[in-house]
Amino acid sequence: MINLIPKEEKKRIIKNFYYRLIVLFLTMLDFCILVAFICLIPFYFLSSTENALVNAKLENQKNEPLPLLDQQALNMIKGINEELTLVENAEKSKFPISEKVINAILLKKRSDIKITQILYENSPTQGKKISLTGTAPSREVLLLFRQALENDPIFKNVNLPISNFVKGSNIQFYLSLIPA
Repeated sequence: MINLIPKEEKKRIIKNFYYRLIVLFLTMLDFCILVAFICLIPFYFLSSTENALVNAKLENQKNEPLPLLDQQALNMIKGINEELTLVENAEKSKFPISEKVINAILLKKRSDIKITQILYENSPTQGKKISLTGTAPSREVLLLFRQALENDPIFKNVNLPISNFVKGSNIQFYLSLIPA
């Protein structure tokens, strides 16, 4: 069969077909949105009234006095909080050794010095004190370590007993530092 429709007419028919298809799609979309809206309206009203009821019940509960059991629990919580503040204040009064002090010691230490023990003391008579124990390969290295610590403003006093210099090599040393 021969197609007798001219090309311009064919193009116009195809164009009209697409317009109708788009209009049909938009009409169906509008219809679906309308149906969804109509279906959701009852749920919206139901949830809004339920929200209002819950808020009213919450306000009523806030205005009611606490039962005796809850009041006892609140008193117990207040007592525990007071005890915790006492413990926290006791911790604050202790001698805090910060990373700054330890890092200062470790940065001044040469690679051939071995630190075996770090002790922290806070006695009422002597005050705050840090004690280091370790080994040094020679007197010169130990002396350089002590001088490096003395030059650091973090430490007020560096005490290295003379008895540590008796041995010439593999020296076991004891060093006490007083932080500034």
